[in-house]
This record gives sequence, structure tokens and C-alpha cells, in this order.
Amino acid sequence: MRGQGFWYRLAAVLLRPPLMLLTRRDWRGGANLPRSGGVIVCANHLSYVDPLTCAHFVHDNGRLPRFLAKVELFRLPLAGRVLAGAGQIPVYRGSTDAAVAFRDAMAATARGECVVIYPEGTVTRDPGLWPMVGKTGAARIALATGVPVVPVAQWGPQQMLPPYTKKLRLLPRTTIRMSAGAPVDLSEFAGRPLSAGVLRSATERIMAAITAELETIRGETAPETRLGLRRHSA
Repeated sequence: MRGQGFWYRLAAVLLRPPLMLLTRRDWRGGANLPRSGGVIVCANHLSYVDPLTCAHFVHDNGRLPRFLAKVELFRLPLAGRVLAGAGQIPVYRGSTDAAVAFRDAMAATARGECVVIYPEGTVTRDPGLWPMVGKTGAARIALATGVPVVPVAQWGPQQMLPPYTKKLRLLPRTTIRMSAGAPVDLSEFAGRPLSAGVLRSATERIMAAITAELETIRGETAPETRLGLRRHSA
């Protein structure tokens, strides 16, 4: 793949072999990832380790994933250098620089890159590990640029590292199930002003597509009501 650069190649060399060794893979729908052109991959978030498994899936299906990652990770001595060198996008939460990530993600898709976004914004707090209510950033970028949104569901990373814990379990090998669906149909929102209502409706369409993929690989039905962080925190 073109455009990897030294740091991207280094990350792939260091991370792909352990993932191949320590996981089994049940991957579906890779053909739904366009091989060229700007695209947004929207995935559910189960574990602190699932950016690695998601990157593995996207990379091995022919795209270089550019993640939106919290800026604190870029301040770590080695990890920060690798993230920046590999073209990952820092997110400045709760600051006047928060719009920078949005701008950089739009620029990346305009260059024809694959940007990976976790619409929930954090590891799910749903008791059943279903996707929560999504934030509107991915929908805003998609509607502003017209690039496709590919929903990706993952299941299995939470067995390697349960949510909000540091109890890493590498053996026995975990089966990582990944499923990419067809691009989300956002055509009814095209050309409309990006009002709060439009963004919320488009975001729910994206979250519903991710959830449908997750239901398939889990063989279960998601709850009718999606958990929201404000309601959960109250």
C-alpha cells in the first residue's frame, strides 16, 4: 500500500505478527471497504485493545487506517511519535482546539484516506456491550464531504482486555469477529443544512447499521433502547 511511511511500516511490523499469533480471525464483509478514495469507517468500541484489532482488519483489507485518538496518547514519548508519524489524528477534548480533529479528518478524507471513528467516543458502558448513542462528528464529516460511511462491528477484543480493566488475557487465543457492512445510506440528508436534527438522525442511522452488523456476528438481538452516557451517569 502506498503512503505508509516509515512509522506506519514500523507499527505494522511490530503489531501484526503478535496479532496473527495471539488471535483467530472471523472476518466478514471486507469487500465493502472501498479500495481507494476517501471513506469513514465507523466501529463499535468494546475494549482499549480493539483499535489494534480494528486496524488489523482494515489494513489487511487494503486500506491504511487513520484513527482519531485522544491527544494525551500523542504526548507519550514513543507511542506519541509513532502515532504522529503514522498519520493518526489527535482529538483535543473539551478545549478550544476540539475543532482541529474535525478539520484534520475532513482533510484526510479529501486526500482519499480511510478515517476510522468510534462514534460512541469511548468504550461502551452498556451492560450487554451493545453500542451506545453516538456522537455526531462522523455524520458531520460524511455529510460535509460526501464520502461513504462503512459500518464495522467487532466482537472478541473484550475477551482479551475487558472494558475499563487492565487484566490482559492473551491465552487461550481469542477469536476476533469483524464484520463490515455496506455503506450507510445517508442520501436523504444530502444537501440539507447540518442542523442538530439532521446530524442526530444521520448518526442514529450509522449506529443502527453498526448494531445490525454486531447482532449478526453475536447471534443476538440488541436492546430496543440505546444507552446514552448522560442517562447512564445520572
